[in-house]
Amino acid sequence: MTRLAGGGDAGAIAAIYNEGIADRIATFETQARTAEQILTLLRERGDRFPTVVAERAGRVVAWAGAGPYRSRPAYAGVAEHSVYVARAARGSGAGRAVLAALCRVYAERGFWKLVSRIFPENTPSLALHERCGFRVVGIYQRHGKLDGEWRDCVIVEKLL
Repeated sequence: MTRLAGGGDAGAIAAIYNEGIADRIATFETQARTAEQILTLLRERGDRFPTVVAERAGRVVAWAGAGPYRSRPAYAGVAEHSVYVARAARGSGAGRAVLAALCRVYAERGFWKLVSRIFPENTPSLALHERCGFRVVGIYQRHGKLDGEWRDCVIVEKLL
């Protein structure tokens, strides 16, 4: 089951995000997040940029969220998104459920495109995005450093 995230989900979202940070294949972030930080983010993004969660047996096992792509008015309908799945739920379809729901929710809000950057080594995320109708646009080479090492990013997009 998928639904929009609420403040009570901040702890579960932080825990799942922190697993992704620790794994070092999903984000350039290196500092763990607290539930309070996630709660602040959810409130700041509000109804314009909601987060979607997937629940299994009453527990949040995956989430997908987005934020503005750029501040210029021309990009008002483009959102940059992320998807994270709890380690124990990876490969179960939870990622696909939240990403598909995110696409629906953002289309309903008038967005015309979702974009993201994915490490080439994150083959499960690349496969997920392909299954959900995203296309690879290109590769940013040496886009940033993580733990002192240059990392490339695969750019994906989906027209909603």
